[in-house]
Amino acid sequence: MKEYESVLQGRDAVEVIPAARRLISSLRDMGYEFSTAIADLVDNSIEAGASRIDIDVEFEGDESWVRMVDNGRGMTPAALREALRYGSTRNYAREDLGKFGLGMKVASLSQCRHLTVASRTNLDRADVSAYCWDLDHIETTNRWELLAVSRAEETIRVFAPLRDSIGTVVLWRRLDRILGFQHPDGESARRRLAAMIREAAGHLSMVFHRLLAGETAGRKLSIRINGTPIDPWDPFARDEASTKRLAPLQLQVVHGGVRGTLALEPFVLPHQSAFSSADAFKRASGPANWNQQQGFYVYRANRLIQAGGWCRIRTLDEHTKLARVALRFSPQLDEAFRVNVSKMRVEIPSGMREQISELVAPVLKLANLAYRKDGSGSHVPRQSSAKPSRLVLHRIAKSLLAVATVEERKVIRRVVARLDDG
Repeated sequence: MKEYESVLQGRDAVEVIPAARRLISSLRDMGYEFSTAIADLVDNSIEAGASRIDIDVEFEGDESWVRMVDNGRGMTPAALREALRYGSTRNYAREDLGKFGLGMKVASLSQCRHLTVASRTNLDRADVSAYCWDLDHIETTNRWELLAVSRAEETIRVFAPLRDSIGTVVLWRRLDRILGFQHPDGESARRRLAAMIREAAGHLSMVFHRLLAGETAGRKLSIRINGTPIDPWDPFARDEASTKRLAPLQLQVVHGGVRGTLALEPFVLPHQSAFSSADAFKRASGPANWNQQQGFYVYRANRLIQAGGWCRIRTLDEHTKLARVALRFSPQLDEAFRVNVSKMRVEIPSGMREQISELVAPVLKLANLAYRKDGSGSHVPRQSSAKPSRLVLHRIAKSLLAVATVEERKVIRRVVARLDDG
């Protein structure tokens, strides 16, 4: 760094500020959908220590709005202004869900043209600070200007929820990307919004299922949409007696001088006939249904950031749709797994792909057997094309045998013997 600074000495430097009108418009197209944008706001509330989050969506044609209220610790006026800055300079703790300083702004303005945020930190004082980003104002002025919001403008929707509690309110207005109509006053716009609410509820129940179920140390989260509580959706159907929970595995990861651990926890869900009820089977299918929900469930700081898919290690297959594998890594490995801004995608490091593929091969075999099970409990085994290494196979064979049925054990032993023979 010192060498670099010495090279720059004596040069003239000119600060070039991005054009507000052009850049803020471009950032609206970073791939957020309504449900993922809402989830990004929930991340902020969780970081603020909130235990309760209320999301209200009101259809009023052109005046429709979306509001989120949490009971977190709130922000001072200075902290609120910094939180609304693009590329916020705040320091993120190791387990924070945020990381880029863009989420709340980019997620919100991907859905609306007017974002207001209000916050209160002290229950003994009625001080509530509020500011907004208004895209119409920015397009007119081409300046990065936050606008202060007064009680006279937004008493009911913004200030009233903080009358008796500390916390933060986020309000979206002018929902151009949500309603998708120039004049959204008709029944089509109402139905569209109702469908998006249902989709968001399903997405939140999946993404935050560990927090909603109270599985994290000393913490349980409550989320309500229009007053209806969101129940957690467990991708692994752990309350089903026939679900096979295999022994967890760990891999050491070193990337860019940073060392961490990737934990894999495999599950094989039951055949349809082995579920406790038809409703339980239908619920286990998940928001995207069985085929799309197979694969890896990748967690970062107890937050699900990818639900299903095999990260290009293998393709989706009807015969392995009962296989689901939890992958957990700590936030210091973000660079290794290339977590994107919207926290919707990860990539398996190239150096680990073959090793992970070998580890999940026996799990896929069990999933194939479970899929082919008929109502009488018999199985039609299918030859596996996977070729795990001898070391990896013997490392996990014991845990697989411990949960397999008698017939499954025979198949596993035959596979092990065949691979050992080359």
